Amino acid sequence: MRSHMKASTRLLLTGTALVAAVGLLAGCTGSGAEEDVVDQGTTTEENAESGDTVVIGFSGPAADHGWLGAINSGAQAAADSFDDVELKVAEGTNDPVAQIAAVETFVNEGVDAIVLLPTDGAALTEAAIAAMEAGIPVINVDREFSSPFAARSTILGDNYGMGVSAGTYICEQLGDNPDAVVAEIAGIDSLPLTQDRSQGFADALGDCGLEVTARVAADFTVAGGEAAASQLLSANPKIDALWNHDDDQGIGVLAAIESAGRDEFFMMGGAGSKSAMEAIKADDSVLKATVIYPSTQAADGVALARLIAQSKTMGDLITPSIPNRIVLDAPVVTKDNVDDFIDLAFE
Repeated sequence: MRSHMKASTRLLLTGTALVAAVGLLAGCTGSGAEEDVVDQGTTTEENAESGDTVVIGFSGPAADHGWLGAINSGAQAAADSFDDVELKVAEGTNDPVAQIAAVETFVNEGVDAIVLLPTDGAALTEAAIAAMEAGIPVINVDREFSSPFAARSTILGDNYGMGVSAGTYICEQLGDNPDAVVAEIAGIDSLPLTQDRSQGFADALGDCGLEVTARVAADFTVAGGEAAASQLLSANPKIDALWNHDDDQGIGVLAAIESAGRDEFFMMGGAGSKSAMEAIKADDSVLKATVIYPSTQAADGVALARLIAQSKTMGDLITPSIPNRIVLDAPVVTKDNVDDFIDLAFE
């Protein structure tokens, strides 16, 4: 267990540092915020002050999942929190061609910055490069472009870190039982994000001598989660722990578990939905924890776009420029800390 604890500590420290950095995007004040660290820099207090009005274009996929709905509403809420930001929102779409057209419209309108969660990162890369070449900084959210020249800054959730957090939590519960049966219900296996989550999960479990015993994949939907869970439960009469990658499909997973009358194991979810957190708080089901995949990424992107367009930086950082890559934390939510996270949960 010693090496496992080292891995957990590294994750915690990294996540804490990143959360602290992201908190600066919105101009939060804190200790030392009233002092300039370097002559070229700005303080968080100065960042919060109104500046020239910034017009930001935002485009994201269709909100066909609770997490994506929270992404869109979060971007608007962030813009509304600043009196010097005007947000132009393109209609959500899962059609790369339509999203490319939206980006081209933003460029033609001469917006000051673009926040873009691409429906397909590779497909939107050339459009983003064109915006950058037109002098419009692009903030890439969640799904990465295929070129480093397509974005001024990128804000990402940590899919691999989600798996590490899930595996770490399960190790803490079952690490002294090397024969424990650990099950996994993934999302769509063909997606890199699912592959990253599964790899992080396997790596963390391996650090304490456990492994995934049974695994099925679903499709991020309630129906898909129920079907995958039914298959998993039928094939495995005894399970000690179950990680389901996504809380929306987790509604179906929980339905299948209840229908099968199974309660010999504990389950943890993923992404951080409000329904999952309410179930964790009630503590009346097998669901005992979930792993956050932040739905605040576009909101952070809007705050970051404002700073870049106004030539500001992060007030508490020594470097006088905005980081070009920020990876958000993937904390575990349990009954003990659910109140700290539930207000940011997605419907």
